[in-house]
Amino acid sequence: MELIRGIHNLKPEHQGSVATIGNFDGVHKGHQAIIRQVIEQARARNLPSVVIIFEPQPLEYFSGLTSNNMAQKSPTKVNKSPARLMRFREKYLRIKELGIDRILCLSFNQKFRQLSATEFVEKVLLAGLGIEFLVVGDDFKFGNDRSGNFDYLQKAGASNGFEVVDTGTITIDGERVSSSRIRKVLEKSEFQRAEKLLGIPYSISGKVVHGKTLGRKIGTPTANITLHRQTSPLRGVYIVTWKDVEGCQYNGVANIGTRPTVDGDGELLEVHLFECDENLYRRYAKVTFLEKIRDEEKFENIEVLKQWIDKDKDFARKYFEKLK
Repeated sequence: MELIRGIHNLKPEHQGSVATIGNFDGVHKGHQAIIRQVIEQARARNLPSVVIIFEPQPLEYFSGLTSNNMAQKSPTKVNKSPARLMRFREKYLRIKELGIDRILCLSFNQKFRQLSATEFVEKVLLAGLGIEFLVVGDDFKFGNDRSGNFDYLQKAGASNGFEVVDTGTITIDGERVSSSRIRKVLEKSEFQRAEKLLGIPYSISGKVVHGKTLGRKIGTPTANITLHRQTSPLRGVYIVTWKDVEGCQYNGVANIGTRPTVDGDGELLEVHLFECDENLYRRYAKVTFLEKIRDEEKFENIEVLKQWIDKDKDFARKYFEKLK
């Protein structure tokens, strides 16, 4: 799959395509229905299939955050944007798995946000991609005044020779599938429901980075993963599984949060793995969430924190014993 970063990197060979546009946060079953339709239409026309996404996501931009400053913002500022289900790398890999030919990633910045719906159609869809067929979600809007919607696109398509269709609403258990619904489900730690909406178990992936080694000092070494998102839909202590690029798989317990007992700075995913004595630094791993144990708390001292961590580990070990 080809990744094109920015309108300026579109070339004449990118003309002629079937595309869709959106945030695709989570790449859930509603998104998958859109992507399947794009691929089917692209194959029928012998054209490449394209997914157009934005970085940062628009609501992240409007909250005053960018990928360069997300770690420095205060929790109050961060919470103004929706919790992000996927960082860019996770989204890229998931869309690639589904068989799309190209991703066009547009930088959502001050210049881009000023584009009108008409300018977006002219610069991105026509001059950039030479669009022939466009699939959009039932609630898609764009342009600096959000005047761009399905009706607008159909009129633009009729004037410029491309066809526009929507996918309609995808429902599961009588409710519309959406990223916001999945966020609410994850906030409640309803991981089985989240899996139904996503099509796969909910996980967070990333590269293991150096930490402050506090976990090792108190008998619970952790593999630390930077979240690379403004805020996570999860916070607390969880039972998890681990799989990394080396093929290693472990059970464990994880904490997502700011580590208030030790005055942590920024959200971090810390994972303690059972029966693991490997050096995991710099490995890329996927952490899958199975059940929540408790909320993150600020304890009065390190000794009390250690006691609670030991309880968390015992709880998780018993959970895995029951699965055998």
